[in-house]
Amino acid sequence: MVRFAVGIEYDGTAYAGWQSQSSAPSIQALTEHAFSSVANEPVTLVCAGRTDAGVHAREQVAHFDTNATRPLRGWLLGANSNLPRDISVAWITPVPMHFHARYSAETRTYRYFIFNRPVRSALVEKRATQIHKPLDHERMRAASGAFIGEHDFSAFRSSECQAKSTVRRLTRMSVEREGEWVAVEVTANAFLHHMVRNLVGVLMEIGRGDQPVEWARRVLESRDRTQGGVTAPAEGLYMWSVDYPAAFGLPAGVGSVMIAPPFGARV
Repeated sequence: MVRFAVGIEYDGTAYAGWQSQSSAPSIQALTEHAFSSVANEPVTLVCAGRTDAGVHAREQVAHFDTNATRPLRGWLLGANSNLPRDISVAWITPVPMHFHARYSAETRTYRYFIFNRPVRSALVEKRATQIHKPLDHERMRAASGAFIGEHDFSAFRSSECQAKSTVRRLTRMSVEREGEWVAVEVTANAFLHHMVRNLVGVLMEIGRGDQPVEWARRVLESRDRTQGGVTAPAEGLYMWSVDYPAAFGLPAGVGSVMIAPPFGARV
């Protein structure tokens, strides 16, 4: 038995999310089918973090076990030949059996893209959230500081969240603007269901001037989801990267060029 770690990128527009479902197409089901075809035996994938319907991934990380023996190039090209054009395996590497895509991860990073101009763009539809009212990214950046550190993020989880603990450690959150693009990037040890989209939803209301900067801290301290703003749309969210201990030797920075310039060019 051999364990492999894989990096997967996808446009989540057409899918019900990562997790396999009986009633709708999913990233997991299609990717498992692709690797099973190469292995000529059933393959089960365990991912670093489940993404919701419509959410994209620059680098989702997963692992699987197999008895099949194939060259790495064979795994990579074989899986991709069995996947639709909006899902791709970027890399594959053998890992120790104690590696776990979810539990071995030290941090996870998400990026949220907002296209901010008075009229909509046909080119970024389903790839970014479009906000027509001007956003003050400096107000958003100032508000984001309230979220840094270890907190109870109960006010930012969905009603469907099944996490036993609502405490998370957020190590970094940035808000940057270049031209018509605003990008919010957040890194934490783990996230609650809808946590990133709910954080961004609060920042967008502050950026539009609908709420003061101090509102972000008040929502956080309330620990009450009903005190928060709207959940930001799924299409703006990208699972950006997952960090693991260096001892596992996973590829770094292998993700594809982003579709949303100018931020992608910096990575």
